[in-house]
Amino acid sequence: MKRGGSKPARRAPSKKKARKPSMLARGFATIPLSPRGWQRMVTASILTAGAAALVAIAMFLGLPGYAGTAMAEAVGRAGFTVKRVEVTGIDRMERLTVYAVALDQDSRAMPLVDLERVRSRLMQYGWIADARVSRRLPDTLVVDIVERKPAAVWQHSGQLTLIDGQGVVLEPVALNAMPDLPLVIGPDANIQATALTALTNHAPQLKPMLSGATWIGNRRWDLRFQSGEVLALPEGEDAAAQALTKFAHMDGVDRLLGRGFVRFDMRDPARMFVRVGKDRPSIDKPSGGEGETTATPATQGGVA
Repeated sequence: MKRGGSKPARRAPSKKKARKPSMLARGFATIPLSPRGWQRMVTASILTAGAAALVAIAMFLGLPGYAGTAMAEAVGRAGFTVKRVEVTGIDRMERLTVYAVALDQDSRAMPLVDLERVRSRLMQYGWIADARVSRRLPDTLVVDIVERKPAAVWQHSGQLTLIDGQGVVLEPVALNAMPDLPLVIGPDANIQATALTALTNHAPQLKPMLSGATWIGNRRWDLRFQSGEVLALPEGEDAAAQALTKFAHMDGVDRLLGRGFVRFDMRDPARMFVRVGKDRPSIDKPSGGEGETTATPATQGGVA
């Protein structure tokens, strides 16, 4: 008899399961590139990252003199040079003008582009209320524009000019291309545009009837209505606002506009003077037929 009994049978070594490639690896495998092509792409990526780092270092340190310029030019030769300009927010401003300003550089290497100089030059154009200039590596300048909005037409010295709400001159306007905007007339009337807007806000019901305003003697307004009448207002913001509010109330109670009057003079706070033309012996009655106002014919004009 054999001691120990029979030996247990040995188990066959199990085969290790092969790991499945990751989804990322499978994705790369589908790209038709040879190993040499992969090597080139990795090398290019490393060089690009290095050049980007050089750009950041050059812009952060502001390296002075020849050394900094040479380094920045080397970065430009590596591919970081301005090739495109992307402009946003523009409507009325000439797009080609913005391109010309952005590309007018001593060097187009990205680190040497003077962003503040580009912005300051753009801010000299009337249409531009604000501008932001930035780099988008590797080769793009991005220019974000905020334009002014036209608010009125300014007539002065025989010229018509479009202005915004603050009186900033935007561009000339041809007589045959007048926009549907209020007309302000007189020296420095453009810089009073904000004050005029605030004044007319006291009588919003009259605003659609206004055709223009004349800044008289650099101290007060004459308002002209679409029906042809002129309203002379007193000096001073408060006095003018009170007079305009009173006139709007009077026109609402006993219609004054469109009845044949030529001029309303409210410079005297105690009373209003009314004029009609020589060719009109009287004025029309209000459409409601209630009340009647007459005025003696008088010549046009008056003291400002």
